[in-house]
Amino acid sequence: MAVRAVRGAVQLERDEAGHMDEQVGALLTAVLERNGLTTDDLISIWFTATPDLHSDFPAAAARKLGIVDVPLICAQELDVEGAMPRVVRILAHIESDKPRAEIAHVYLGAAAALRKDIAQ
Repeated sequence: MAVRAVRGAVQLERDEAGHMDEQVGALLTAVLERNGLTTDDLISIWFTATPDLHSDFPAAAARKLGIVDVPLICAQELDVEGAMPRVVRILAHIESDKPRAEIAHVYLGAAAALRKDIAQ
């Protein structure tokens, strides 16, 4: 079994804790489903949020989904002028037999514009 990394992102419509839970939950669910993963396949997840998001920690959404025994960490994205606002990104480390080229990176909604080359 190899260690692989999966990327993803979602843009929030507003900075509200409930909305963040919903959108980050949808992102994590899509990453698991599109890659045929269960929570047992997760090694760790790194979350970043743009500096304009203050309502909650994105990792809290993972805990609410039942991802309770996986190491999670949150950090702030660089504050780059002109960057897309209200974005939560993930970098999940997983165990998978899939070749690197078959990993499905997930960019939901407007965040698909961030990585048109790999967005599913």
